[in-house]
Amino acid sequence: MTQPTDATRTSQAPADPDEHKRLKGVAYWFAVSLGTIGLLMTINQTFHLRVMGFSPLGNSFLYYLIGLFLAAAFIAFPAHSGAARRVPWYDWLLAAAALASTVYIGIHGLQIIQEGWDFMAPIQATLASAVILALVLEGVRRCGGWPLLAVALFFGAYPLFAGYMPGFLFGTQFDLGETIRSHVMGVESIIGIPMQVVARLVIGFVVFGAALTVTGGGDFFMRFATALMGRTRGGPAKVSVVSSGFMGSLSGSVISNILTTGPITIPTMKRAGYPPHYAGAVEACASTGGTLMPPVMGAVAFIMASFLGVPYAEVMIAAFLPALLFYVVLLFQVDNYAARRGLKGLPDSEIPGLWETLKDGWPYLFSLAMLIYMLLFMRLEAHAPYYATLVLLGISLFKRKYRLNFRRGLQLLATLTTSVANLVAILAGIGLVVGGLSYTGVAGAFSRELLLHAGGSIPLMLAAGAVTSFVLGMGMTVSACYIFLSILLAPALVAAGLNPLASHLFILYWGMMSYITPPVAIAAITAAGVAGARAGKTGLFAMRLGSILFVLPFLFVLNPSLILQGDIGRILLSAATAITAMWLLASAAEAYLYRVGIIRWPTRIPVLCAGLALIYPEPTSDVAGLTLIALIYVAHWITGRRAQTASP
Repeated sequence: MTQPTDATRTSQAPADPDEHKRLKGVAYWFAVSLGTIGLLMTINQTFHLRVMGFSPLGNSFLYYLIGLFLAAAFIAFPAHSGAARRVPWYDWLLAAAALASTVYIGIHGLQIIQEGWDFMAPIQATLASAVILALVLEGVRRCGGWPLLAVALFFGAYPLFAGYMPGFLFGTQFDLGETIRSHVMGVESIIGIPMQVVARLVIGFVVFGAALTVTGGGDFFMRFATALMGRTRGGPAKVSVVSSGFMGSLSGSVISNILTTGPITIPTMKRAGYPPHYAGAVEACASTGGTLMPPVMGAVAFIMASFLGVPYAEVMIAAFLPALLFYVVLLFQVDNYAARRGLKGLPDSEIPGLWETLKDGWPYLFSLAMLIYMLLFMRLEAHAPYYATLVLLGISLFKRKYRLNFRRGLQLLATLTTSVANLVAILAGIGLVVGGLSYTGVAGAFSRELLLHAGGSIPLMLAAGAVTSFVLGMGMTVSACYIFLSILLAPALVAAGLNPLASHLFILYWGMMSYITPPVAIAAITAAGVAGARAGKTGLFAMRLGSILFVLPFLFVLNPSLILQGDIGRILLSAATAITAMWLLASAAEAYLYRVGIIRWPTRIPVLCAGLALIYPEPTSDVAGLTLIALIYVAHWITGRRAQTASP
């Protein structure tokens, strides 16, 4: 069973592939039944089917969905390590309480809207809301960890003491009853934008990713990457980068990507001569990029589209070139590493034929192409993943090896249940942060204050945003970090004159970097477990391997043509200079320059300077960078000619 989408817990322990062993017997069937009901209800709502006349109001539907998947979360995710393989009685009680309280509130959805229950409600509704609030906090603790619980609890309770806070932290104050009702029955907290996005879009894409996995998509993309890159210098590492990019683009989950592709790519890299810690670092960095790679990315991309008020296709297009640069940088890095150490590709006996691979795996490419077409051209964001899933499952009927049978169908539903349950538990808790900042009015004041203190200095604001995103990313999931900063920081960046889409992607990239950076480095720790390497050493090498990636967000936030905005000529020029800059930075980092060979520190410094010069989007800077690298090659050629002349 794969790990949850975007999901990942933020504790420093690596995700356990046997985490859901407690789902067996009655618990398994109960959780899968909840997930199935939730999926059917979502399909009914998305396509307006009105099956048996059932068509709840929008807020009622969200309460029912929260109840179903929150109950599933209490069954699937243990309260503590001692309950990892069994479901104790109190988890059944919490699941029942989640269902009962949300159904009660959902039944009264129309009254909540018409009578303003978020301001004044019957005592029964207030008590039910208090139960939901407590259950949401416990769900956040189980699925997001203690740091995320602390953040949700602090900002969720902020309305209780906002009137006592100094300066720009001062806000509208609520009493306890008003705070509870606002969070549960208001439209900006638990059932706010994050939960609306899950219900409207994310569940469909989770279904598509799960269907792709159970019908053999992971195996196909691994073979495809091997056929493309296996023979090249350092082939096993390049296969890891490419296959993780393919899989991550469809699952959007860093940890499940590592646990799916890592057991194949990491041993192959080790056999080819890569040290275990380096193999783990490559897989960690490559899997982390899946959060950024269209078409699916992660749940955060859909949330970003909703916050910006743009179609998801626009976010997908904007993210394409930065994500491509992310993987190009990794390919440069591993290629230079292999060149320095004389590492070869895979033997021909281990490389499948490209044509045979494509012939066998065309259903996956066809369903993926269909998904992209419906997203970009038909703009069927909510419907596209369901149609693509039906096509994929229909074609798989003609492939005996991956035909959807009863066992695979159950696997699909179980994966869907745990993935969405994890998302619902985390995002309902993050809704408390959004609600606490919105209801008190502090969010807008914080952005204004940041803009005032920065004095309009864009470099200063970007530096502050990078540090804040990075630090918060250590204690939160990517979605949580992005949502928090999109409310507080993004408005200030936009007000300073930066491109809105680029500003939001900037926050996302920096929040994501905590996956490969100690002390948290959850992706590196997970990969180290697969590689049999020390977690600390793997984390340090992952940070070193990904060091150039820290430059990438500044590249596109300062130059919007890298998010494919502007005329085609400018976009092509910016892409060319960006790729050149990434190549030079990778060469300086790995001490190897193409056609030159291993370079020492005196030469690495001008190579580094040339790469940095090409980052800044100014013609003079680009000319300076290109001139500098040209001089390096000329100097190498002259030195080589002199050496040839002096030799006998």
